[in-house]
Amino acid sequence: MENTAGSNPQSNGFTEKLKSWLSWSWTYVCFIWFGMVLIMIYVLWSPLKLQETLASASVFLNTLTPKFYVALTGTSSLISGLILIFEWWYFRKYGTSFIEQVSVSHLRPLLGGVESSSATGLFTSINGETELRPSVSECKVWRNPLNLFRGAEYNRYTWVTGKEPLTYYDMNLSAQDHQTFFTGDTPQLRPEDAVMQKAWRERNPQARIRAAYQALEMNQDCAAAYVLLAEEEATTITEAERLFRKALSIGKCLYSAQRHRNRNINLLVYIKRRLAMCARKLGRVKEAVKMMRDLMKEFPLLGMLNIHENLLEALLELQAYADVQAVLAKYDDISLPKSATICYTSALLKARAVSDKFSPEAASRRGLSSAEMNAVEAIHRAVEFNPHVPKYLLEMKSLILPPEHILKRGDSEAVAYAFFHLQHWKRAEGALNLLHCTWEGTFHEVSVYPKKELPFFILFTAGLCSFTAMLAMLTHQFPELMGVFAKAFFSTLFAPLGFFADKMESFMPSSFWHQLTRI
Repeated sequence: MENTAGSNPQSNGFTEKLKSWLSWSWTYVCFIWFGMVLIMIYVLWSPLKLQETLASASVFLNTLTPKFYVALTGTSSLISGLILIFEWWYFRKYGTSFIEQVSVSHLRPLLGGVESSSATGLFTSINGETELRPSVSECKVWRNPLNLFRGAEYNRYTWVTGKEPLTYYDMNLSAQDHQTFFTGDTPQLRPEDAVMQKAWRERNPQARIRAAYQALEMNQDCAAAYVLLAEEEATTITEAERLFRKALSIGKCLYSAQRHRNRNINLLVYIKRRLAMCARKLGRVKEAVKMMRDLMKEFPLLGMLNIHENLLEALLELQAYADVQAVLAKYDDISLPKSATICYTSALLKARAVSDKFSPEAASRRGLSSAEMNAVEAIHRAVEFNPHVPKYLLEMKSLILPPEHILKRGDSEAVAYAFFHLQHWKRAEGALNLLHCTWEGTFHEVSVYPKKELPFFILFTAGLCSFTAMLAMLTHQFPELMGVFAKAFFSTLFAPLGFFADKMESFMPSSFWHQLTRI
């Protein structure tokens, strides 16, 4: 095993060197290849009688009937149409172009392309010992701190509508999160861990559940398997909580054994957080708040997991606004990554203090007081951070189930925030009215989350299909005119090649090839 493990870095190093060499040489290979082709054409022009071949080819093309061109263009239109239909089906099902995906997955690494790491670094620095908080960008994909349970919540939508609530991209990010979270620092995987790694990558929910049971058959103390069953198989929050409690007892034993410390900390933190969310959903809000506070106190370097956003939502449910303000004072810092939860919760607290007596007519007559000005400025700050939220809070756009991952400052973050916090804004009398007046009076045009554009290859195949179909129709209706057009087109197309050959003939001596063979 040691020799095998030792040989892997060498093989990886050789592969990386080969890829870097290919990417470096690719720029020059194209020019060298093009130059060699031109030289070979010139050198072999006379020995292979290319001029006579071109002349015979032109004679052959001149003898072709218009029916051939109709069949040619019609076949091209049919093939491009089939490609278009397949590309459109693949795009509607998976959200990407098949040709683009294959080229990016298989050709881009050979050409020196670098794949962007999307979610593998989200949960790696939480052990609370010596690792520092990495600097992260606001505009990136984050795991939703309040993401729902798949089996107990997301699947209800599937049962009712028969549609999937999560995209494949979202579930793929979650699979990467779980693999990094539970097996990130393990040099050698146990058999049940290897099964669980494959389980997270399975696209079929039933296959994931079967793999979890297979891991439990190998080892009854596989906490990750209980986590998967709690997330995927449990159809109620109570059942999910029971499975998480089993996983917690195993996780505590593993953590006290001090083996694979980082992985066991990750596992323990994940389980405790989900247990706190179970308590919140089951109405035991005070218990959930205590669990979240204890978790943040036990592992202080958990900023990237955004547990404070879970705590803020639970405190708002208790209407403990003083505690909410204390949490905001700690995390609403310019040096920390912002979120819609922090910005809009701060605006809610300031709006709540003045919203019950706020009147736009009275404010326009007497002006804004200092408290009202603070509330308006807080709303401005929140809307500037994420301008998509007000339309959901004001119910101008319908809510959907929040995704498992959100884009900071994007529409997905706005959906996730409004899904859980709309009730808190409604509870504060007049808060939504103040938000509406401030937002409507200042932000006339709110940026709309861009819809996904059609991939290039769908547009290309659509244009190619339409163009070839038009050529087939024109050739069938006007065969003589299209024949003249085709001859003129090909003569113009090959004119630069003939011009280049003539120039080379005049530049090089006529006996050059004969002298070259003698040498």
